[in-house]
Amino acid sequence: MEIRHTSLEELNQVMNIYDHARQYMRQNGNQNQWINGYPDIELITKDIEEMRSYVCVDDGQIEGVFCFTIGIDPTYIKIYEGAWLDDQPYGVVHRIASASHKKGVASFCLEWCLEQCNNIRIDTHEDNYVMHNLLLKNGYQRCGIIYLESGAPRVAYQKNAAL
Repeated sequence: MEIRHTSLEELNQVMNIYDHARQYMRQNGNQNQWINGYPDIELITKDIEEMRSYVCVDDGQIEGVFCFTIGIDPTYIKIYEGAWLDDQPYGVVHRIASASHKKGVASFCLEWCLEQCNNIRIDTHEDNYVMHNLLLKNGYQRCGIIYLESGAPRVAYQKNAAL
């Protein structure tokens, strides 16, 4: 598998993966995350244009997609009911989704992100048990609660490979 920037020509394939991820969430008890069409085509187009959207490709097929940036995320400035592991510079993963054709895609994407920046923060909905398990399996520590711009709470995780 390899990770590379997403191209605008792949937008339809990427949106299909997000559609699949929403369906998978609903089938696995997560009724409240990625609702009302989130992430929408405008947001993903912006991610692609700003070079923060990545795809995981295997044998020429897109198996996963995610947004990755290095730098301060405004929603991570304040954390409640806990604390971040450190105040060192960090990378952020958002909107990670798998096509579900093969096992290990999300873990591969998370490992790639950690290779780019050894300190990663990520959040997920309280009901996203699949993601909670994935993060714990990959050595992420639950740090507390952050709030999105909309005011919705999310469970925040962090992994610092240097600690």
